[in-house]
Amino acid sequence: MAGAGFGHGVGQAGKGIALMLLSTLFFAVMNSSVKAIGPSVPTEQVLFFRNLFALLPVAFVVWRAGSLEVLRPNRPWQHVWRAIAGIISLGTFFYCYARLPLADVIAISFTCPLFVTALSPWLLGEPVGPRRWAAVVVGFLGVLLIVQPGAAGFDPLLLLVLMATLFYSLVLISVRKLNRTDTPTAIVFWYMVISVAVTGLALPFVWVTPALFSWLLLIGLGLFGGVAQLIVTAAFRYADAAVLAPFDYASILWGSALGYLIWGEVPAGTLWSGAAVLIASGLYIAHREAKLGLLGRFRRRRATPEL
Repeated sequence: MAGAGFGHGVGQAGKGIALMLLSTLFFAVMNSSVKAIGPSVPTEQVLFFRNLFALLPVAFVVWRAGSLEVLRPNRPWQHVWRAIAGIISLGTFFYCYARLPLADVIAISFTCPLFVTALSPWLLGEPVGPRRWAAVVVGFLGVLLIVQPGAAGFDPLLLLVLMATLFYSLVLISVRKLNRTDTPTAIVFWYMVISVAVTGLALPFVWVTPALFSWLLLIGLGLFGGVAQLIVTAAFRYADAAVLAPFDYASILWGSALGYLIWGEVPAGTLWSGAAVLIASGLYIAHREAKLGLLGRFRRRRATPEL
């Protein structure tokens, strides 16, 4: 019986890992769609349709729940702050996806766990020990390998990616707080509603009528992002965050493959070196948080904000 239980546990974890890998592929397809449409459609318009069409999967979740009670916002102003940080973060990422190699943007976004760890003592009241501080410092050395601020080919837009990642870390911290009182569905729903309302106000000033293929990309990136969100949520039903965290980094492999196949982008060797340092730092932080019992409380840290 014990052996059967062990096999069942391994099988459940395997499902979670497979779902996490599938979600990273879907998010990579979404990011590629953003990159493809970015030069012809303003970022505000892309962000508007991204969240508008992503509401469809959320509506499916609400329908499955059978009650609107899952949408109750118990901390309205925290939802507003989360939405503002999310709009800035996702909008900046979208702007950078259209103008930088996919792998570069994805690699720098791996600084998110470093920002979350560094900000936790002040914004969450959670102490950070010397080992995790050391991992943060080492991780940012990896960023220097990728960005190479003193090199001739330095692109200032890479600093915008860092800014987008900083705001994404603020989103995650805000979500960690909201998870204490609100459902994940409510957190996602109110972010998208506020985002659609805010970016909708900008549409009359930036509107560009998309071509048919651009319309397909707009619909697709919203649906791919929304479905990927559901897949991530399902993954966490089968395995803990400590098990799934390493497979989240598969996104750089998908991004590099799509960037090469579609745009002929070849990542530099320094990007892989810097990404390796960042991934190692992020995994060590995840390991320490798992040992300290912090990661379980934040097990949906990636699942909830992506929409």
